[in-house]
Amino acid sequence: MAKVNRVGSTSPPDGGWGWMIVAGCFLVTICTRAVTRCISIFFVEFQTYFTQDYAQTAWIHSIVDCVTMLCAPLGSVVSNHLSCQVGIMLGGLLASTGFILGSFATSLKHLYLTLGVLTGLGFALCYSPAIAMVGKYFSRRKALAYGIAMSGSGIGTFILAPVVQLLIEQFSWRGALLILGGFVLNLCVCGALMRPITLKEDHSSQEQNRVCRTQKEDCKRASPYSPLTKEWAQTCLCCSLQQEYSFLLMPDFVVLAISVLFMAYGCSPLFVYLVPYALSVGVSHQQAAFLMSILGVIDIIGNITFGWLTDRRCLKNYRYVCYLFAVGLDGLCYLCLPMLRSLPLLVPFSCTFGYFDGAYVTLIPVVTAEIVGTTSLSSALGVVYFLHAVPYLVSPPIAGWLVDTTGSYTAAFLLCGFSMIFSSVLLGFARLVKRMKRTQLQFLAKESDPKLQLWTNGSVAYSVARELDQKDGDSVATVVPGYNLT
Repeated sequence: MAKVNRVGSTSPPDGGWGWMIVAGCFLVTICTRAVTRCISIFFVEFQTYFTQDYAQTAWIHSIVDCVTMLCAPLGSVVSNHLSCQVGIMLGGLLASTGFILGSFATSLKHLYLTLGVLTGLGFALCYSPAIAMVGKYFSRRKALAYGIAMSGSGIGTFILAPVVQLLIEQFSWRGALLILGGFVLNLCVCGALMRPITLKEDHSSQEQNRVCRTQKEDCKRASPYSPLTKEWAQTCLCCSLQQEYSFLLMPDFVVLAISVLFMAYGCSPLFVYLVPYALSVGVSHQQAAFLMSILGVIDIIGNITFGWLTDRRCLKNYRYVCYLFAVGLDGLCYLCLPMLRSLPLLVPFSCTFGYFDGAYVTLIPVVTAEIVGTTSLSSALGVVYFLHAVPYLVSPPIAGWLVDTTGSYTAAFLLCGFSMIFSSVLLGFARLVKRMKRTQLQFLAKESDPKLQLWTNGSVAYSVARELDQKDGDSVATVVPGYNLT
């Protein structure tokens, strides 16, 4: 394989080819997330054709989402060790193959394997590497860039929802899947746009990897099959993985990871059951698909406007708070949904839920980047999306089981709503505890020596005392022992 030429840079360019990266990521989110959402439009068709209940049919959408997120770390590994371009192109081929084979399915099990596993694996190789690439090209306008890139999910849903419904009516569900298989091949074009870039902060990690590779080559020249060569290979692999995933021990990332589990459980079932719920309360098929379109277009507005707002100076330091605020409001929308039983009431719900869904989806990579940094962003996003996997897998079938058991959607929607609210409360509580510890530490430092002025680097507390009796006014920094903010 030819060696990829990387663009050298000392800092994110915040423009230039970065806008082509945003355009490529925009198309990736259309071909992955928007298409995944539109699979719910096939729900009634699959249920009728294969004569299965809600829970069995819901596994198709669950498996696609689960495999996409479960294999997200694999996408990060491929992009880190080969290139983002190779990973996305390979993912496009796998996803297209899954749709095409799914169009020939004769049972739900066939759809589980083709439309579920194979397509989900292809989407996994595309999604997190494309999102991480945007973070490498942007710093000052990162939230806006992510807002535009992630709006592809909403725009794609708005356009594809009625189109897929029309394709089903004209060509049956088999023909619609075949056409979607050709559509997602555009992921290969998106992959070609992802030109790699090397940032200043990446140089140290690259130097360590280069030293490791050099030592390994020396051992191979001496004796390719010696135990020393195998030992060096294992050591280099362990060092590489330890460096890539060192953020897993950060307390802030652990809290974010736990909250993501509850957030992911709550957000997935709506895109599976909004159309069936609307049909159950007397809304027509076209109007139900229109609700998905509204959800998509308002999602776009949430992506872009929330990204732009959180890039403003007044909100730039409060992106974390904006994220938990958006997640919490989506949970409240869920709690109100069982009381909305007509189209005029469901339209405002789709608008509200869609806006805040787009808002927090935009901020997920931004908040992750603030916690782990740009160098580890690809691996961290792989882990974050990996944590979506199990909730995405189990939440629609659990919701379907609740619908089958109770004969109503109320219990399913309430469980999802409380899950998202708990995710938001957990993040808020963790931030409050951290602030209280910082305040307590500052108070203790002032009590011990009024001349000391406390400052922190996020993990270690320092105190700075100005030596007034020195003519040159040098500042002496001393570590305050026994204190750690995290």
